Amino acid sequence: MAGIYVHIPFCRRRCHYCDFYKTTEVTRLSFFKEALVVEAELQSDFLKGERVKTVYFGGGTPSLLGAEDVAFLMGTLRRFFKLDPSAEVSLEVNPDDVDSGVAESWARTGVNRLSIGIQSFRDSHLRLMNRRHTARQAFQAVDYARGAGFTDISIDLIYSIPGMTLPEWESNLDTALSLPVNHISAYHLTYHEGTPFFECLRKGTLTETSEEESLSQFDLLVKKTSEAGFEHYEISNFAKNGAYSRHNCGYWFGEKYLGLGPSAHSYNGLSRQWNLADLDLYLEALKARKLPFDEEVLSEKERLNDYLITRFRTRWGISLAEIRRVHGDEEAGGVFRSALPYLHDGFLEQEGDVLRLTPAGILISDRILLELIRE
Repeated sequence: MAGIYVHIPFCRRRCHYCDFYKTTEVTRLSFFKEALVVEAELQSDFLKGERVKTVYFGGGTPSLLGAEDVAFLMGTLRRFFKLDPSAEVSLEVNPDDVDSGVAESWARTGVNRLSIGIQSFRDSHLRLMNRRHTARQAFQAVDYARGAGFTDISIDLIYSIPGMTLPEWESNLDTALSLPVNHISAYHLTYHEGTPFFECLRKGTLTETSEEESLSQFDLLVKKTSEAGFEHYEISNFAKNGAYSRHNCGYWFGEKYLGLGPSAHSYNGLSRQWNLADLDLYLEALKARKLPFDEEVLSEKERLNDYLITRFRTRWGISLAEIRRVHGDEEAGGVFRSALPYLHDGFLEQEGDVLRLTPAGILISDRILLELIRE
């Protein structure tokens, strides 16, 4: 089984924290669609005929696509790849793009999961981040999605927003958990170089949330979601009744995936590809029927580190038996020896051949991972 990610690089407005590749030149959507067809054709053998179990439209702002655009892209994917009839098809949406009519029309195209970028239920936070929706529109988007028949609904939240207090974050969580959604992704705000927030931080016009306050907000996130019946299945992801993001799980379990669109990444188990993060160069290359990507063939050590990096963040942890089978006894022994101090101190737990993070370990997961990575 495999996955396909389609990067829709268009945004009406640039959020102050976002470092994903995007452009506000929405008028170029028709050229982009034409190029994507060519790219899909040229990459039609990348997955070697494997059945595609997940499709994810990310961005950018995929909800700028009308139903006819989504239907066109889904038709393109079905034309060149073997889409499983029960495939999870996710569409990222901005709340103010959603109404009852458009939600129903997306559902008719084969989209069966919406990921709604709410981020906060406080208008002051939304204005600070330069989001273009309001708190009221966030509520309405969920209502419209449910009314259109969507049962798989994920919402995104951000914590450690500058100036956010713990009671404000608790209010955001209480509001989120009162909604009819079965998945929550909650991310710590990161200051990426080149973003307006990074520049404000550098100039001293914005104050970063302290580590102590960030940890308090994360602890509250874990506590509240658990009490509401959500399973903490990856550091930033929480699911109710097993409603995991199947597409993201494919990444974490090392399954093949193809990325289409500017800046999209692909992986086939042996190599990684990444498309040019430039719409002009992307369109120009595909007009000449050339694939616009760079490629890296992975060494055995890099493949092992990929496994550690992706699986370590999940509830399934890393399997020493799997490492031993694929990479040999020496590598498995090296990983285990590096893990021993953290097992002793209660930051990792062992169940058979599986090592996984404890709740305390999650808070220092980056530090532990650096010790496990093989050099």
